[in-house]
Amino acid sequence: MSETRIDHDRLFKELLSTFFEEFVLLFFPHVHEQIDFHYLSFLSEEVLTDVTAGEKHRVDLLVETKLRGEDGLIVVHIEHQSYIQSSFSERMFIYFSRLFQKHRRRILPIAIFSYDAIRDEPSSFTVSFPFLTVLDFRFLTVELSKLPWRTYIRHDNPVAAALLSKMGYNEEEKVEVKKEFLRMLARLELDEARQRLLFGFFETYLRLSEEEEVRLRNEVKTMEEKEAAKVMELIVSYEQKGMEKGMEKGIEKGMEKAKLDVAKRMLAKGFDADTIHELTGLPLETIEQLKP
Repeated sequence: MSETRIDHDRLFKELLSTFFEEFVLLFFPHVHEQIDFHYLSFLSEEVLTDVTAGEKHRVDLLVETKLRGEDGLIVVHIEHQSYIQSSFSERMFIYFSRLFQKHRRRILPIAIFSYDAIRDEPSSFTVSFPFLTVLDFRFLTVELSKLPWRTYIRHDNPVAAALLSKMGYNEEEKVEVKKEFLRMLARLELDEARQRLLFGFFETYLRLSEEEEVRLRNEVKTMEEKEAAKVMELIVSYEQKGMEKGMEKGIEKGMEKAKLDVAKRMLAKGFDADTIHELTGLPLETIEQLKP
């Protein structure tokens, strides 16, 4: 899948909103200890306008929750960044200030970087003079490409499983990474919807060639019998759903082509566009484009 066709923010938002607590536990266990996850409310999508730059931005994820033993509410803001931006820390502060202005609550900002390049991303934005530090804004960060993927296969955590696909592995390790992803997924025993979410996320970022898939199946056969059966069941199930989806798309394309052929024949016989639209359901604009 090409870079331009992947909606990175949507994928990460779906993953992190489904497994919000697991995300916090995985990367920020000291924060997890303090949050009361019995109270979670995902706030409606926020659109922030940068008047100076003339840009609008939709906040990736905004969660209202509480700290343990406290009545007051806090807001957790998670921002996903899929490309390098030199002014990102400044942008995080602008988002923080706009959100604080609206909600007037303590806000915990978190940035997750998913691009492949390895950098040392800043986790603060400072405004200072030689005689005074006016602002020292800080936020939590996760830089996926710098994380050693083998460390995370020991976690029975769905976020860890999905994000193996964006961690620091090389081309020679791809088959092994997917094998460990499948083993984690088998151990988690999630419902079908959540399994498909994780599988879809993983395969968006790490897809094997046919030859690599053969190698993967051969390696699965060397696992302990019970585990191998669970993993193979996952592989077959996901492949079947992929085939069904492909067939549905093929049928839809076939029906669309048939409608276009009918419309062309009706135009040749002198039928007007409104009649063709009523009988075939094709948009009038499409019918007009078919006219010779």
